[in-house]
Amino acid sequence: MENTATKLRKLMRDLHNKIGYFIVGLVIIYSLSGVVQTYRDTSFLKHEIAHEKNIEKGLVSDSATQVAKIGKAANQKELKITKSEGTVLYFKDGSYDASTGVVKFTTKELYEWVKPFTELHKSNSKGVIHYFTILFAIALFFMSVSAFWMFKPGTKAFSSGVILTVLGIIASIILVLAN
Repeated sequence: MENTATKLRKLMRDLHNKIGYFIVGLVIIYSLSGVVQTYRDTSFLKHEIAHEKNIEKGLVSDSATQVAKIGKAANQKELKITKSEGTVLYFKDGSYDASTGVVKFTTKELYEWVKPFTELHKSNSKGVIHYFTILFAIALFFMSVSAFWMFKPGTKAFSSGVILTVLGIIASIILVLAN
């Protein structure tokens, strides 16, 4: 007859196995979109989009208020004029023509097919997707904890698992503190 500890270990191993297979797709999507999020400040998986907007004419580079208007149109909070030629003011990735009021600029944006995946990392409690992210977090937590039932305590495999867990916790703390 099996004792309670053996039954619990078998149950946890079975749940670990089934839940693990269930979340494989989720882990793949989250890990790939996490890589995209990590490199969001680069051009990775982005393409350039040209924009043109009409704003008021006659804005000048020596007025902070007027430069801020150009920055707002070009989606640049701290726009800095780099040079001027006649009525055209140039800034990073664009220009403003004071004679016509036309602001031309380019942005680098994620391809449309990538955006839904990255939105998974931006969920908040108001959106329906947050239930998915909470369920996923709970499943990952369970997978982490249930791993301790994979091997019998006192075995070499269990002991090395505990050591690796402690090292992982220490590495995480160092990363958080170093950031």
